[in-house]
Amino acid sequence: MEFNHVANRVAAAHFEIIVALFKERLGFIELRRTERAIWLRKPGSNIDLQFSRVAASHDDPERARSQVSFLSLTPRDELELLAGWLSERGVAAHVGAYSDREFYLEAPDAMVDFVIEAMRPELADYPVKD
Repeated sequence: MEFNHVANRVAAAHFEIIVALFKERLGFIELRRTERAIWLRKPGSNIDLQFSRVAASHDDPERARSQVSFLSLTPRDELELLAGWLSERGVAAHVGAYSDREFYLEAPDAMVDFVIEAMRPELADYPVKD
């Protein structure tokens, strides 16, 4: 089987704001859209991200264990900018930390089952063996 996409849930009330965040601030492009879902891709990648519109958010204390992850030389600063962008649009968001090199942006009223993670590039330097 060929890997195609990963899907996450977004609260309907904030769906378009989260889509705009990924398109305007994170550089994703829209591939396809239906009434209840959208497929996005970051140019240069080969995995797609699907967001499914759901009725409500869910306050899950384990949400931070499911991430859409990015690399950055300044991960906390990047996420703080995104949190401010969301807050300006009425979506409560805050930045937390897994460590001094790994951070996450949580917006529980919007991102139902995931957070946006940003980490230093050296943390993704995995030895690949074919």
